Amino acid sequence: MSTTIPETTAALRDARVPEGGLYEGVRILRPFPESWEERPYELIEVVPQTRVIGAEIRGADLSRPLSPALRAELNRALLEWKVLFFRGADLTPQQQAAFARHWGELETNPLLARGSSDEIVRFDKGAATRPTYENVWHTDVTFRERPAMGAVLQLREVPPLGGHTMWADMAAAYDNLPSHVRERIDGATAVHDFIPGFARFTSAQRLAELQEQFPPVEHPVVRTHPETGRKMLFVNTSFTTHIVGMEREESDQLLAELVRQAHVPEYQVRFAWQPGDIAFWDNRATQHYALFDYAPHRRVAERVAIVGDRPF
Repeated sequence: MSTTIPETTAALRDARVPEGGLYEGVRILRPFPESWEERPYELIEVVPQTRVIGAEIRGADLSRPLSPALRAELNRALLEWKVLFFRGADLTPQQQAAFARHWGELETNPLLARGSSDEIVRFDKGAATRPTYENVWHTDVTFRERPAMGAVLQLREVPPLGGHTMWADMAAAYDNLPSHVRERIDGATAVHDFIPGFARFTSAQRLAELQEQFPPVEHPVVRTHPETGRKMLFVNTSFTTHIVGMEREESDQLLAELVRQAHVPEYQVRFAWQPGDIAFWDNRATQHYALFDYAPHRRVAERVAIVGDRPF
């Protein structure tokens, strides 16, 4: 006589984790769009720093005008790796601006400290300086109708320890969102405003003076790169205030989930500066974070930014 043993399932306690966080497991890590044609470089050496973002460029003299062929190769490297590093370039401010102009008209920004010309922003931080424009993942000037296409940053003085900068690939961030989140945000728009990003270190009077010059603008939550066609998250902690058409609580929860995607290490590159180094990044495709971990030492940087297009 046979005996049937009943199947049992052990009862587990409820151990759900709240939705809206980061997602563990295998990640999609591809530096280029699926249809991208990879070709060898003939004029420069491109040394990738991670799987998806960041490459050191060797063999390019940035102090001289770029030939059309060299400019084309550097632009292809920028599209592929989103941020390019040039060790020991040691450019004058005028040479730095001339290099950036190969990509377009330069921005001016009345919110930031001026360098040797209106187009050059100077960040000079020392022992008595509190953190500003740092300690937060952000994309530059998304509060403009035409946010910067890119930026060229050079370190003039580097602290003995710390002061690194990190960048995150927002195409990888979009690729790895769950499908139900992508469905919610494809076609959505969000409002961007300069006030949240500058309020903690700018007087209310100065903010009020600039309100008419920089009114709130709307941009797509998912931006399409104008040169590669790739989709990218285009919201950030500093300037994105809410998603259009959503109740505030729903918008806040969704934005919190989206901006956290920049925190995933697999999407990031971290650069340890030496004096005279240059970083050139695609502001359309990245967020960045400057570490303020070097006090009481001094860190001096100069940046020029290139006018961009209206996101779509």
